[in-house]
Amino acid sequence: WEWNRMNGNKKQISWRIPALAVMMVAALVTPAQAIPVDTELQLLVDISGSVDSTEYNLQLQGYVDAFSNPVVQSAITNGTHGRIAVQFIYWSGSSQQQIMANWTLIDSGASANAFSAALNALPRPFSGMTGVSQAIQFCTTQSQGDNGFEGTRNVIDVSGDGTQNEFGSAAAARDAALAAGIDTINGLPIGTAGGLVPWYQSNVVGGIDAFLLPASNFAD
Repeated sequence: WEWNRMNGNKKQISWRIPALAVMMVAALVTPAQAIPVDTELQLLVDISGSVDSTEYNLQLQGYVDAFSNPVVQSAITNGTHGRIAVQFIYWSGSSQQQIMANWTLIDSGASANAFSAALNALPRPFSGMTGVSQAIQFCTTQSQGDNGFEGTRNVIDVSGDGTQNEFGSAAAARDAALAAGIDTINGLPIGTAGGLVPWYQSNVVGGIDAFLLPASNFAD
């Protein structure tokens, strides 16, 4: 209503909202639809103090080489949806976890090569104790909520050269992750000394079609 100062009368104002404006408002308030992918893959990479420069490069270059490999790229693009989403996380002690490459869509050789190049340029932010349980917990938290993707499977790959040496239970963290909706946790231990491989098998690996694949050297 508007007050007409000239004659003391009220008059009704007719508002006409264009249909386009209504649609624009609806688009702004409607949540974006998640992109379906074959796998939501989280790469959990140990950079604790025991990981020397050789082992650090073994891990990082392994991932760099994998995403630039035509066979791996073909496996990704020939899935049901032909795409995956990847998150790359460095971890060490109980409070040392850092997302180095957040959720990234890989749906072509070009996007895989770009992701590979991004990984190859990563710095090493810290080194410390080996908190496997806290790393898995952090990873599980990152998988919750809306990340823009909806995966047929949720998978965590854990690579590292040591067993838990801080408070906490890696096995309990693994079980909690699986209960929270992670489908698979794979183990990629570096080396075989000190019972590392059976420890990974008992405390890290779990879920559907989970695997344990040790790497003793660059060739492995």
